Amino acid sequence: MSLRAVANNKMRSFLSMLGIIIGVAAVIIMMSIGQGSKESIRAELSTMGTNLLTIRPGADMRGGVRQDPSSMQTLKMADYERIVREKKFVTKVSPEVTASGQAIYGNNNTNSTMYGESVDYLDIKQWAVEEGECFTEEDIKKAAKVVVVGTTIVKELFGENVDPIGKTIRFKSIPMRIVGVLKSKGYNSWGMDQDNVIIAPYTTVMKRIAAQTYFSSIVCSAVTEELSDAAIEELTQILRDNHKLKDDADDDFTIRSQAEMMETMSSTMDTVTIILVVAAAFSEIGLRMAVGATGPVISLQFLIESVLISFTGGLIGVLVGVGASTFLSTFGMPSSVPAWSIYVSFLVCVFIGVLFGYIPAQKAANMDPIEAIRHE
Repeated sequence: MSLRAVANNKMRSFLSMLGIIIGVAAVIIMMSIGQGSKESIRAELSTMGTNLLTIRPGADMRGGVRQDPSSMQTLKMADYERIVREKKFVTKVSPEVTASGQAIYGNNNTNSTMYGESVDYLDIKQWAVEEGECFTEEDIKKAAKVVVVGTTIVKELFGENVDPIGKTIRFKSIPMRIVGVLKSKGYNSWGMDQDNVIIAPYTTVMKRIAAQTYFSSIVCSAVTEELSDAAIEELTQILRDNHKLKDDADDDFTIRSQAEMMETMSSTMDTVTIILVVAAAFSEIGLRMAVGATGPVISLQFLIESVLISFTGGLIGVLVGVGASTFLSTFGMPSSVPAWSIYVSFLVCVFIGVLFGYIPAQKAANMDPIEAIRHE
């Protein structure tokens, strides 16, 4: 009788099943996009080194309060030199000074950011020089006007199939000779072009470009990812001693590890995924309330009918969800279907389907038969 009821009410069965199909597929797709985005961001952050540490001037922002400008000038040359001298849990160190402006060659120009760094910077950030070479320690001592550029700078200023090595560009009216071209990294997850970059000796940027005596930040590599916490403690003690901070004084700098950033991003993506799944689940529940909500039939028939629809719709929904997630990945959208999402969405939809089938079935079974026939 249940099978005949499903077969005789094709439209009602299909619409009820459609609710489950959409619900399961939506949950799987939402979970796969959230999981895929999280894995993509983690992979991208990993390419910059999981043992990366970043020291920035000023204490943590509290309550959105804007910090005094003087507190953002706390990282000085003495700090960098002492870190290099006393480090034990840190392998490489690079002070960082940044300046935004326009790079010009002939009639061509492009907006970019110049990073003043040490020779360790490329190793810390896992950059590779594809053509030419990096600047040297001698260039840093002399504040030489030399740069290493990204592929976007080359394309914008010189066009295709042009060797830029040895050519001179101008940045804020200062002539800078190109000594190397970085291997392309492309766009990151935030849509930023990582190849639109110019890297020069930090002394050059400090003296000739930015005209400042302090650093924007200091980047380091811990010996290993596991020793990142030990490296942070070491760096904290060095900087507090150098800044002559008393025991009860707050740090006038902030140290962040790459692992911490990855954890924060993962937590954010988990929250987004949960919101998406909850939204999909509510829509699923709303659609499932229609299952078996029509005329009174005996409890067993109605329950079996709900089970048939729920299981069939659930299976189709799983196939649609997995298929759609795979399809999205072919267009470059990060997508990863976790196995638990299939189990959870399938079990939830079946539970909801059976529940909303069983409740009206029980009500119908307890009705007076004459009343039931009259309503039917």
